[in-house]
Amino acid sequence: MTDRMLRNTRVKNHGKHLKTKEIIKVARRLADPFRVSKGKDFRLEEVDPNDTLEFTKEADKPRAKEALVNGVTALAELQDKLYAQDKWAMLLIFQAMDAAGKDGAIKRVMSGVNPQGCQVFSFKSPSARARLLG
Repeated sequence: MTDRMLRNTRVKNHGKHLKTKEIIKVARRLADPFRVSKGKDFRLEEVDPNDTLEFTKEADKPRAKEALVNGVTALAELQDKLYAQDKWAMLLIFQAMDAAGKDGAIKRVMSGVNPQGCQVFSFKSPSARARLLG
């Protein structure tokens, strides 16, 4: 599917089509617990890494897949708007133990995003010297 087709596609939700504004509203509700709005007060250790929101049971898999499709569509469309405005940016952080599925999650979540509009940085564990200085 081309970028243009993806942007013009309305995503189905329980048999009805959602517009981008509706997708954003649902995505905002889902992302709210993970949003950092006061960086000074944020503590990563206070975030539960096992939190899956309401997608916890085998029966929730279809809803989770639907949410992913909606999110990918919205990300693709919003990336264009963010780029055009040249005012805001979005930061996504994927943190997990090795072999926890980060690569697959990144591949799925970012599948609709134009890679030319992305910057990727890998953060490794600090060295012993950096820990001493830090």
